[in-house]
Formats: sequence, structure tokens, C-alpha cells
Amino acid sequence: MNQKQIKAAVEAMLFAAGDPVSADKLAAAVQLPQTTVETALEDLRVRYAREDSGLCLLHLDTRWQLATKTEWADCIRRLLDARRSVPLGPAAMETLTVIAYNQPVSRAFIEQVRGVDSSSSVSGLLQKGLIEEAGRLDLPGHPVSFRTTDVFLRCFGLSSLADLPPVRGDQEGEAAT
Repeated sequence: MNQKQIKAAVEAMLFAAGDPVSADKLAAAVQLPQTTVETALEDLRVRYAREDSGLCLLHLDTRWQLATKTEWADCIRRLLDARRSVPLGPAAMETLTVIAYNQPVSRAFIEQVRGVDSSSSVSGLLQKGLIEEAGRLDLPGHPVSFRTTDVFLRCFGLSSLADLPPVRGDQEGEAAT
């Protein structure tokens, strides 16, 4: 396969997958070294960054995803006649914050931090795809734990959890040292 064919194959796989895919999985699918696929991914990212492209290549932590550029969201929404998603309320945003900064966490932990029942918020965040079950914790009763998803990263414009802004208390602690 020449370089153009490799890029075309990677592009086709990303389009077909829809969800984020790691470079090693792409490399295994085309039976080529991961470094070759990573070069193709970078070339595609540069191509999609041009003004005449409506697509972009997102690098989400260790995975890649083909997506539309945000400036075309309104056109796409009108085309698909999608319902406007209801913005997150304060309770859901607070629950999401607890999960994002402390994951993986149990529902009991979330409720302990918030001081109120969070079942409704957790259910809503699961339905929106912003969080997912992350297995069971090694605690009595083995409660289900939750973590954020790639949808969360995309919605908040983050590449990874490391891009989360610092908690206010962290900033104060750094200033004191």
C-alpha cells in the first residue's frame, strides 16, 4: 500500500467506525506498523484543518475520531432536524463535576459529596452518554462505579481529563507554596 492508499484506508475506517479508535487498532486492521498509521493520522489532521474542509480529526487522549467542524453545527442540525438537547441543570452539572474530578466513583460517593440523592442526575447523564459504568468497585457490596466518556470530552472541548481546569482549592494551595 502506498501512502495515499494508507491515508484513504485510515480515513474510511474512521468514517465507518463513527466512535473514537486507537491507532494500534487501525494499524492492526490494515496490517501495518502503528507508526505508519500515526503518520497517516497526522497527515489527515492537517488536511482536515484547512478552511475548505467541513471535517476535523479529533485526537481524544489515545484515540482518534472523524467529526464535523463545530462551525457547521447549525447547518447539520437543520439538515438532520435534530431536537435541541436540553442543557444540563445545576444538579446534573454538579454530579458530572464530581464524577469528572474523582472518577471512577460510586453513586454513594457522589451523594456523599453533594449531600443529596443523585439517582436522577446519574440516570440523565447516562442517557446523554456523558458518563458510563466503569465496572464495580472493590468495596462492600461491590457498587457500580461511573466515569466520563469521550462524549463528555467532545462536549466540553477537551482532549483528555488532564485538560480539566484546576479546582479552585488547588489554585489556592499552589499560591500558598
